[in-house]
Amino acid sequence: MGPSILEQWYSRQCNGEWEHGFGREISTIDNPGWSASVDLHDTQQEATLTRVKIDREHDDWIHHWAEKQKFQIRCGPLNLSEAIEIFVQWFDSHESGPVPIWTVLP
Repeated sequence: MGPSILEQWYSRQCNGEWEHGFGREISTIDNPGWSASVDLHDTQQEATLTRVKIDREHDDWIHHWAEKQKFQIRCGPLNLSEAIEIFVQWFDSHESGPVPIWTVLP
């Protein structure tokens, strides 16, 4: 198996300094589902995105937005990979600098 889209994206961002920067996290929520946030500080990525809601079924949904230099995701229990793809596509379409990657919280 080759590297995931997230691993490929992360590798492209590393420059020896950026990866030591601001916060990022992935955690669970009680809907059930996932919450993810990427801090866009120390990047030239200042684009905002109004809240986008993809509601398919009770456990099949993704909400994402960017504001105050953070990209936010909330999604269903089986939607995290899709949500990460949405982030990577959004970032790449507005790319002007690296951004910290996700860290899975214990």
